[in-house]
Amino acid sequence: MKKLFSTFLLLLSLFTYTQAAGSQTPLAEMTMTDITGKTYDITGTEQGFNIKGLEGKVIFLEFFGHKCPPCLASIPHLIKLQKKHKDNLAIVSIEVQGYTHEEVKGFAKEKGMNYIVVSEEKASEFVNYIQQRAQWRGSIPFLVALDTKGDVQFVQAGMLPESSLEELISQLSKTTK
Repeated sequence: MKKLFSTFLLLLSLFTYTQAAGSQTPLAEMTMTDITGKTYDITGTEQGFNIKGLEGKVIFLEFFGHKCPPCLASIPHLIKLQKKHKDNLAIVSIEVQGYTHEEVKGFAKEKGMNYIVVSEEKASEFVNYIQQRAQWRGSIPFLVALDTKGDVQFVQAGMLPESSLEELISQLSKTTK
């Protein structure tokens, strides 16, 4: 009887685990608001995250600082890439060196940033989520690249040359939903 009961408990726990693993329960649900006032709903997944409104695009999530020389040097490259790949690329840059929302707004306008720019104060929960999931310790620039399915495919601390970013866009665009 004891053996039968143990077997029953084992089967029940396996069934429960299988049901939990099969469900698509989001890991986290967050929002961020860009400098234009647009709010994005973000859902964490097993392999990455989804940003409502950016589905089907390659996403470059970049953490940058207003005083970081490599971050400043990468802005013209990102502007060029966003122009060139506007239909299949979404660049989301989050300023993490303490600028307020209004300061980030002015900074982005001054630099001519043509992509999604967010202050940390309007995305703090998402920044914390990335810190935990990607083991990010604050070095900038920090890039998280997602394929068209929202799966993280590349993580890089430090600046990448424009040619490498082009290659990454090409590779990540090849994934299908």
